[in-house]
Amino acid sequence: MKLKTGEKAAYGLGAVGKDMVYMLSATYILYYYQDILGVSAIAMGVILMVARFFDAFNDPIMGVLVAKTKTRWGRFRPWLMIGTLTNSVLLYLLFAVPPAIEGRGLVAYAAVTYILWGVTYTMMDIPFWSMIPAFTEGGRERERLTTLARSCAGIGSTIITVITMKCVIALGGGNERTAFRVFSLIIAAAFIVLIAICCLCIKEKSTADMETPTVSQMFGALVRNDQAMAVVVTIVLVNCSLYITTNLLIYFFKYDFGGAKWYDSFTAFNTFGGIVQIASMMLLFPLLRKFISTIRVFFVSVILAALGYGLLLLMMFTVPGSIAALFIPALLIFSAFGMLTVLTTVFLANTVDYGELKNNRRDESVIFSMQTFVVKLASGAAAFITSVCLSICNLNSDTSTEGAAVEASGSSAVILRMTMTALPILGMAAAALYFSRKYILTDKKLEEISRELDIRKTR
Repeated sequence: MKLKTGEKAAYGLGAVGKDMVYMLSATYILYYYQDILGVSAIAMGVILMVARFFDAFNDPIMGVLVAKTKTRWGRFRPWLMIGTLTNSVLLYLLFAVPPAIEGRGLVAYAAVTYILWGVTYTMMDIPFWSMIPAFTEGGRERERLTTLARSCAGIGSTIITVITMKCVIALGGGNERTAFRVFSLIIAAAFIVLIAICCLCIKEKSTADMETPTVSQMFGALVRNDQAMAVVVTIVLVNCSLYITTNLLIYFFKYDFGGAKWYDSFTAFNTFGGIVQIASMMLLFPLLRKFISTIRVFFVSVILAALGYGLLLLMMFTVPGSIAALFIPALLIFSAFGMLTVLTTVFLANTVDYGELKNNRRDESVIFSMQTFVVKLASGAAAFITSVCLSICNLNSDTSTEGAAVEASGSSAVILRMTMTALPILGMAAAALYFSRKYILTDKKLEEISRELDIRKTR
């Protein structure tokens, strides 16, 4: 029986809820603890890096637990609901630090709650995506549902990006600490409601086996498949470059761009960027693909990103305070990363066929599980680099102290701008250089691999 419209909508709502929660934590946790509460930037960088590295290695473990679960409510929904409830509580605790906690106790509180938040998010994220085969018939239905869910997840992320600082200003009356506590409670409640709707409307229609590769299997697949290794390293470099910029963006607008209503400019920039990124994924990439190969699209994207970053740096020094001017480099940067998001998935898919030809085994589930794994590693590395930049710049508006800084000094502004732009340019250049030397799966090569695999199947 095919999925009903209500079932598709319920699953999409679940994706919206879970990515709202993820984006709130991923984007604002460093800002909340370092900028509002005054925790050392280096301490927070280490916490975020360790937590995300641990979370990346925790994914396969959670997959094994879910695969071995058998209940009257199915394999996935119990974990989905338990993970959602516990993650919602921890989200609130993350942004509701008791005033009595200070100093080392505050650092310990941040470390424990953030690591536990990551564990509980994995607890619901793994079953959410893994349950698709259990209530779809496969083929085009499964592909369409996955596309719908990914799009809805993007909507959830965009919602948080657009409304957070507006809501924080409105809810707190000038007190960001109080505002984040209230806002996190609202998002946590919305998360529970949306996942509850998903669990109530979606029922497992089969007992489809869930493939759960271990960490050793992942690395074993990389050792055996040099093309998968090439793509994985490229993903790390590309995503680390992007995350460095996005992590520092709020600091740039608050301390460098400035102004009493800096958050309006911050919101406008993120809204524009989100629209451009989605449009590039859905429209620009398919258009370019009609005329050039995926490899050439990759290099076009890298060039666009580098030009965008260079132009952004120029605009920062020549027309400071002009949000309209920043939209020009934003158009190039977000267009590039939209296409690169699609391309890395395509390149990973290509390495599956290559691996089957080379090693006589098809590591499809293992290879694709690496994408989330390496993105989390890149996120952790970028968080640490961001913290080092903030520590050097000494940007902090700790509300517990008198006379908190409200704008960056000249040298701090220069360091902030260079970290946001020059470092990503180097990262993109390294990604392009490594990719050009290691990746060999051209369209012609892929056709040859496909023909060889077809011949093997007929033997």
